[in-house]
Amino acid sequence: MKNLTIALLILTAATATAAPVEGWLHMRGPLQTGVSLEKQLPDQILTEDALWTVDLPGRSTPTVANGRIFVVGHLGEGANLQEGVFCFDSDTGEKIWERKFNDFLSDIIYTRYSASSPTIDPETGNLFYQGTQGLFASFTQDGEMLWQHSLMEALGRMTFPNGRTATPIVDRDLVITRGIMANWGAQGPPWDRFYGFDKKTGELVWAAKPGGRPKDSCFSSPALGWLDGKRVFYATTGDGSVVCANARTGEAIWQVPLFKAGINASVVVYKNDIAAAIYGTPYEPGQMVGLKIPHVQPTDANPVVVERKQVELWTVNISTSTSSPILVGDTIYVVAEKGELHSINIRTGKENWKIKLGIEQRNASPLFADGKIYLPMLENPGGGGEATGSHGAFYVIKPGKNEAKILSHAVLDGRCFGTPSVYNGKIYVQTTKKLYCFGKAGKSRGLAKTPKAKRWPKAGKATRLQIVPSEILLAPGQAISFRTRKLDANGFLVEEVNGSTLKWESYIPPTAKVKARMNASFNERGQIVADKKMISSAGAFKATLGGLTGVIRGRVLPAPPLSENFEGFDLTEASLADPGVKFAYPPLPWIGARFKFEVREKDGSNVLRKTIENKRLQRATVFIGEQSMSNYTVQADVLTDGRRRKMSDVGIINQRYYIVLKGNEQKIEINSNLDRIRVPERGSPPNYRWKANTWHTLKARIDVADDGSGMIRAKAWPRGEAEPEGWTLEFKHDNAHKSGSPGLFGFSPQVPVYIDNVTVTPNE
Repeated sequence: MKNLTIALLILTAATATAAPVEGWLHMRGPLQTGVSLEKQLPDQILTEDALWTVDLPGRSTPTVANGRIFVVGHLGEGANLQEGVFCFDSDTGEKIWERKFNDFLSDIIYTRYSASSPTIDPETGNLFYQGTQGLFASFTQDGEMLWQHSLMEALGRMTFPNGRTATPIVDRDLVITRGIMANWGAQGPPWDRFYGFDKKTGELVWAAKPGGRPKDSCFSSPALGWLDGKRVFYATTGDGSVVCANARTGEAIWQVPLFKAGINASVVVYKNDIAAAIYGTPYEPGQMVGLKIPHVQPTDANPVVVERKQVELWTVNISTSTSSPILVGDTIYVVAEKGELHSINIRTGKENWKIKLGIEQRNASPLFADGKIYLPMLENPGGGGEATGSHGAFYVIKPGKNEAKILSHAVLDGRCFGTPSVYNGKIYVQTTKKLYCFGKAGKSRGLAKTPKAKRWPKAGKATRLQIVPSEILLAPGQAISFRTRKLDANGFLVEEVNGSTLKWESYIPPTAKVKARMNASFNERGQIVADKKMISSAGAFKATLGGLTGVIRGRVLPAPPLSENFEGFDLTEASLADPGVKFAYPPLPWIGARFKFEVREKDGSNVLRKTIENKRLQRATVFIGEQSMSNYTVQADVLTDGRRRKMSDVGIINQRYYIVLKGNEQKIEINSNLDRIRVPERGSPPNYRWKANTWHTLKARIDVADDGSGMIRAKAWPRGEAEPEGWTLEFKHDNAHKSGSPGLFGFSPQVPVYIDNVTVTPNE
């Protein structure tokens, strides 16, 4: 991760709110259960009685603090659609500020944006936001950005057509988020990973993969808790499991496999004793299951896999794909996929009652407050797509022991995917068209203080070192410092130590497939200093202090000009898919290349080949530079196997735009999201005839003007022939991407593609 400047750290400290912040700070509320302790809330929700509305589409849960409401939404159309964080006065709906960002390099379909929610830090009041495209950022309550990462370009975050995007959680000094990531080195395989960042600096503290290989994307919110003296989080994962991991270190503790697809509904936990999870898809019916929380100790870096039958307490045949349960005392309220609200006893699994409300439910979860359930629903479904004319229902329900009574039913403009939130006598809900506020202006007499958090245990004897940041990205000649912590066996901080007293050594993990070292060393002040040579490298270092150890990993990436012809790779690995064929792993510092590409011999030269063996990895995006790069030209030689009507797609990435040779369509295409930017449009005539099994050269240049618009230019020609003077394709983007890593792209569902002679040069 690229390190932040001292000035930025000073800014973060200066803008922090002095007093603790009260409000609805997270999408699941102060108890992480979808429950508010507030009283004197309305018994009826009527559309015409809305305190205010704002035209802001999205699927977010609003959060509230200091008289302000924060929500994720999206505005604009087509290529100029932008998603971001919006701040409004909580009483009037007057907009205070907005921070909007482009989508890029994603495969989101329709307008499935704004599924995540802003999270507010109770200590500082700062906000945390993860965008659909993977931008992860922190803001002050006045909208000033404190730090930002592009998780796609820095850690290999993958996107999916459904737009599912995780909402961060805050745990003391950490902000934790997640996603399906394909990073570099040992973290190269695509996995449902969790990351703990320092909430003030944005530095990466730990990375974790507590589940198995994912089958689907997952955006459930983790639930923080305590287990055997450890601060932990419980979560459902993309491999269909419920997992538990140490929230201070990311170390996996246990995993209970439940389902053959990913689980998106959050876990609820009862008295640190029972975990209840619900799963299913629109096409694969699931269940709700109660699990006795295991007490196990891992013997290595992998979680203890606990069989379901060992811990299962009860099951109920209720299925949902994304709507999360809420827990009130010992009662679970959950909405099934087909629109029924259920009441379940978490101790026994006995159903108290159910009530039919709608035909289907998607993302929205119930909210319990003042003895009532506030519940958005899909009122008029039009199938699985984005049906025009669909609208949302908003129910207020009075739950009893054996039955439930509907107090009111309102029809809202737009479909309801967002979960409501409540604070200071007001209820907020977002639809695919509007943001609504119901209730009364001014201060409510029904406010309740957030319960005091459990006192944290005192740390024990130090057993290991935690080095922050745990992953770094350096330019040649750059030096950075670390913070070093001694942790006890449970992951709690014992003390911070002077980094200059550490002993550092280059470290190659015993399981490393590529035995490589980072081209850097340490000076007398304990800073790591990258070599000035303009070459890329990657590796790890181990720190030792009094018998305690800790490991960091990092990369060195030079600025353009860059070049790679793959001739320096020794083909020593034996291919399992093609017996007798030797290959080499792709360049270690590249993000997202592992298992998707490999270096092989073709026509007497080493080239990069897109793998075709794993059907889950047919589409591959690889980043070869750094996310702040701009004003450069990318060129590469490309080839697809196959024949005229059976070709794959291959391309390059320039500043968050794909420039792709489309095999079967016989064209050059510029895109950054197939549903937003696709030039020329689908179905247009071919604009570049190219042959299978023949090398072609592909080139792209981007120039951004002072007004923020950009011109994207692309051309192709048969390798070995003279470069054409003109550009084959040009596209002007009004809200151009200002920066982004160069990269490579391959889509090979049946036949492989090849890339060679990659260059990145500054624009002249």
